[in-house]
Amino acid sequence: MDEAKRDYTRQWLQKAWSDLRSVRKLAAAPDPILDAAFFHCQQAAEKAVKAYLAYLDHPLEKTHDVEKLVSLAETYEPRFAAWRPAAETLTPYATTFRYPPTKEPEAEECERAEEAAAGLFTFVCSLLPEEARPSEL
Repeated sequence: MDEAKRDYTRQWLQKAWSDLRSVRKLAAAPDPILDAAFFHCQQAAEKAVKAYLAYLDHPLEKTHDVEKLVSLAETYEPRFAAWRPAAETLTPYATTFRYPPTKEPEAEECERAEEAAAGLFTFVCSLLPEEARPSEL
């Protein structure tokens, strides 16, 4: 694998992994910060799928739409279709709890969002060569 491609893909995955770690810390705090945790769930999923697309040399566009990214990835790997429901759930979290007016986020909903983001991240990692994955995994 080309070293530049490996490093670029790994950087996207490293950022996604950092977002997942942030979710876990924010949600598990004695006084959880769930609005920020939801945002990081969406970000982890977005960056994971962008890592996959970057690995395939697909031009990346500025979008926070995980549904759109999963659809693009599905053109290369049909198994991404199974992640459409997760993408649909996660996409709105780019903004849902970030701006007023907003409802208070629920811990159970955050757990489901974290599971969806972590699952998508793990799936993407399973599709990529080991040398493109973050070393901490």
